[in-house]
Amino acid sequence: MKQLYITCLDLEGVLVPEVWINVAQKTGIEKLKLTTRDIPDYHELMRLRLKIVEEHGLTLKAIQEVIGQLQPFEGALEFLIWLKQRSQVVILSDTFAEFAKPLMEKLGMPTLFCHNLTVEPGLGKILDYHLRIEDPKRKAVKAFKDLNFKTIAAGDSFNDVSMLEEADHGIFFRPPAAIAAQFPQYPVVQDYQAFKAELSKHLPEPW
Repeated sequence: MKQLYITCLDLEGVLVPEVWINVAQKTGIEKLKLTTRDIPDYHELMRLRLKIVEEHGLTLKAIQEVIGQLQPFEGALEFLIWLKQRSQVVILSDTFAEFAKPLMEKLGMPTLFCHNLTVEPGLGKILDYHLRIEDPKRKAVKAFKDLNFKTIAAGDSFNDVSMLEEADHGIFFRPPAAIAAQFPQYPVVQDYQAFKAELSKHLPEPW
């Protein structure tokens, strides 16, 4: 039986800029620059973000307006086209469906697994966040392995480590040096050409 492959990519930091950092820059709210690179516990990070959003009266619409102005990293779309010729591709992200659509459209609408927000009707106030499942990235990769896919996972931060551990092959894309040093077992790439070269060690030729 022919081996099937699936590549699981993080979204922010790998294909597009960090949403919350850009919201922080637009609004001047410095604490919104914190990401999972700074606070590994996702629940702690999101509770902090929601508290800040409430304190400053930021609505979903205001955040969506910032997101709508973001562009994928240069070369990201071409990279995805290259990858889809060699592997199934799924984006495993800790973003939210309410944030992601404009970015997905600019990336050619790849498959995305992410989370959801509860928003107050009419007012656009963000009330809460809901994970699809605990430890979703690891569990998604495990499920793909159970479906007999050879799995590759790539990300840039602490919240990606669980899927790198679970995958047959894990790769860091532009991680902070401290995170890369903490997990030296994973190769580090800094651009899409190097990313392609590393992936090519594990993926078949184009279909």
